[in-house]
Amino acid sequence: MPEFDWPTLLREFVTLFVVVDPIGSLPVFYFAAAGVPAALHWRFAVRAVVVATLVLLGFLVAGQLLLEALGLRFGSFQIAGGIILFIFAMTMIFGESKPAREIEEAERDHLAGAVFPLAIPSIASPGAMLAIVVLTDNHRTSIPDQVVTAGLLVIVLVITLVLLLLAARLKGVIGTTGASIISRVMGIILATVAVDSVLGGLDAVGVLSLPEGPAVLEPMDVIE
Repeated sequence: MPEFDWPTLLREFVTLFVVVDPIGSLPVFYFAAAGVPAALHWRFAVRAVVVATLVLLGFLVAGQLLLEALGLRFGSFQIAGGIILFIFAMTMIFGESKPAREIEEAERDHLAGAVFPLAIPSIASPGAMLAIVVLTDNHRTSIPDQVVTAGLLVIVLVITLVLLLLAARLKGVIGTTGASIISRVMGIILATVAVDSVLGGLDAVGVLSLPEGPAVLEPMDVIE
């Protein structure tokens, strides 16, 4: 039986959940499906998630192959990816909310559908595409990271599909304002993950020497 690093799996799951942002995609679904009969909303949601899944899994494989073909060090990519994810997180925290921005783009382009803006760029966002490559390293464990990352990604996308199928019931509970608040909280989490990615990259290239395992903050450290 293979041994899993559960803290790492949890961190990667949280990262993927944040960058995919299933809750933040709800307002985009409301707009995109506005002209679709209610009886077809489930097909609309399934189509969007299937398209996003194919895009993200394809990018996961292509991204890893690209790194190997170019001979780039994974640590360097971790640093670059962490910086970009941090900028992405700052836009989630301080900038215009993700749903509002994507709805505005859809209105401007007069496009509404399962592929755009719901599948791309709401679910399969640039941040999600980058994150799945940052989280992938086939030489780190006995189980290929691509398989693990793909499995976690599928779980997040299944959660996204469930939320979209329940969109009508959730609309009155969350609303656009609630989704915007949650998106900003997720941005804070993503910023922390991004900093950790940069530190891990610096450690991988030999600039820093980090201790094994996550650091645990003791209560007395806070008091002092």
